Amino acid sequence: MPLPKAELHLHIEGTLEPELAFPLAARNGVELPYADTEELRKAYQFSDLQSFLDLYYELMAVLRTEQDFADLADAYLARAAEQGVRHAEIFFDPQAHAARGVEMGTVVEGLWRALGRSEAVHGVSTQLIMCFLRDESAESAMETLEAARPYLDRIVGVGLDSAEVGHPPVKFREVYEAAAALGLRRVAHAGEEGPPSYIAEALDVLGVERVDHGLRCVEDPALVERLVRERVPLTVCPLSNVRLRTVDVLADHPLPAMLDAGLLCTVNSDDPAYFGGYVGDNFLAVRDALGLSRERLRELARNSFVASFLDDDEERRARYLAEVEAYEFAP
Repeated sequence: MPLPKAELHLHIEGTLEPELAFPLAARNGVELPYADTEELRKAYQFSDLQSFLDLYYELMAVLRTEQDFADLADAYLARAAEQGVRHAEIFFDPQAHAARGVEMGTVVEGLWRALGRSEAVHGVSTQLIMCFLRDESAESAMETLEAARPYLDRIVGVGLDSAEVGHPPVKFREVYEAAAALGLRRVAHAGEEGPPSYIAEALDVLGVERVDHGLRCVEDPALVERLVRERVPLTVCPLSNVRLRTVDVLADHPLPAMLDAGLLCTVNSDDPAYFGGYVGDNFLAVRDALGLSRERLRELARNSFVASFLDDDEERRARYLAEVEAYEFAP
């Protein structure tokens, strides 16, 4: 049985495995420019964030109906449960689907078919976070928030993702203010490829409660000190960092130094179909490459529940944390 954990940085579109992409393409009459799953998987080699995003958006073409999104989410939740995930806070990208004529309701209702029964079927509690694409306009983000209004009973928060460089957080000040007024939780990708200043801007301008990635904070000691002091969680994605060349090799990953500095780090999978592993795989990879002790792995698992948006269900959070403390590692 794997170590119990929460996953807080997971793009549902990034869980589209080649083995699911082809059946969905066939079901929807979409022709993929790859002969088979093996050829498609070979395309999952990236030089940077943009090269990944190009394929990521191309493959989204197979997602058309509520059932497609339900099948996608169900496949992820089954894998996550096998790897010890007890709670998942799942990102989705409505603008990427709207650009293909797929409406907000299709995406949310489809995902909810799987999420609504996840606890009963997989033993995984879930929350849904709607992300804005930062390389789209601020006006488009506001339109997306408006389109989501009928579904806010199923959306717990907003996030900010896609190409980071050249799209600072301040661009989205107004939509984050509007999201806050609606009572939505706020997170944002910052400090993956963008500079440490983007992390500070996400905190000060967008009012984020959690920073996705946040890796480059280590370049600014004063920022690290602030993140530690304010207990701002960072959702680190080690295998993603290596695949997108943010870190050359996993053995060079700054995660141990970040933990030593007192940062509230969590380990997550980001886009696991593309980056070589789900969250349990990430835990095993950092254990092996970075020599993390069992108690450090327990700390990461504990952090994941502490950093989660389970504030409205402290009893559940306490139950999950008790599972972490009681967990016995295999000899």
